[in-house]
Amino acid sequence: MKPNPNAPVKAVIYCRVSSRSQELEGHGLESQETRCREYARAKGYFVEATFPDTITGGGDFMKRPGMVALLSYLDAQPSENYVVIFDDLKRFARDTRFHLDLRDAFRLRGANIECLNFKFEDTPEGEFIETIMATQGALERKQNGRQVAQKMKARMQSGYWVHAAPVGYKYEIVKGRGRMLFPNGTLATMIHEAFEGFASGRFGSQAEVRRFFELHPDFPRNKKGDIPNQRVADVLNNPLYTGHICSETYGIDWLKGQHEALISIDLFDKVRDRLKSSAKVRVRKDIGNDFAVRGFVSCGDCHGPLSSSWSKGRGRSYAYYLRQAKGCASYGKSIPRDKLEGDIGALIKTLQPS
Repeated sequence: MKPNPNAPVKAVIYCRVSSRSQELEGHGLESQETRCREYARAKGYFVEATFPDTITGGGDFMKRPGMVALLSYLDAQPSENYVVIFDDLKRFARDTRFHLDLRDAFRLRGANIECLNFKFEDTPEGEFIETIMATQGALERKQNGRQVAQKMKARMQSGYWVHAAPVGYKYEIVKGRGRMLFPNGTLATMIHEAFEGFASGRFGSQAEVRRFFELHPDFPRNKKGDIPNQRVADVLNNPLYTGHICSETYGIDWLKGQHEALISIDLFDKVRDRLKSSAKVRVRKDIGNDFAVRGFVSCGDCHGPLSSSWSKGRGRSYAYYLRQAKGCASYGKSIPRDKLEGDIGALIKTLQPS
């Protein structure tokens, strides 16, 4: 069946913005689509579909969901010759290599490209100009990236955090100072409690800190609704909570920040020392009920955990806590279980809530 020469040319529209803020500021997808539809109407084209993207212009075009959907749409109808309409050449690709690869991708699918501010020509001169324009776009993108990095570094050096706000902080706009970190209500209190609990031994491991976080419904979770162990480690190792800024990328080491601290440096150091220490409190399944405070008492000389054991005597066995680490001043010394646990019980009876 021969195609109808009087049938309108079929077209699809591709729109792209680099960020959500760009869309909200009036340079969004809707305004691009409106201009492209006006162009198509003036040309007598019939627009079948629009494919939007909200993603940066650099990089592989096959990582743009909208562009992947557009190419799949063309693949699904190989007998049709579509016109693909762009609002601006910069919406096409801002990387020279990917620009040329995308041109080939459309050419293989028999699609013609039309742009509101640039005329594509399949001539040596047209291809030369197109390549120059694509290279210029790539240059602008890299220059913009360099300027952004320089501004971010300068702001970090002035004591302002510029990346995503960590758990416990939120960004607020301060007149004359821009976006600044501020404690985020109960989340900030929770972060402080986590540091205090881990430093004091209330939380015996990072897993227990994670379970503490899980009790708070406002703590951010991943897509599966879980709190990964790595997120707990990131919290406990983040010096930003001390009111200081550290960044290997920008060569900044313990710079006093403009934001309020949630914990002291001393508390942060205690947590770091505990994380690095090989003597960690562990809950073991084989302890049983014979030694009630095993895993909670440590040596007064080396601060390592005391072990426990039964010693056989004449007619009966005796329970002891002891230190068996070579190099410790108390190596080989033992304390009767009843005496140690009795002293701890007497101490607990003297405790009162503050």
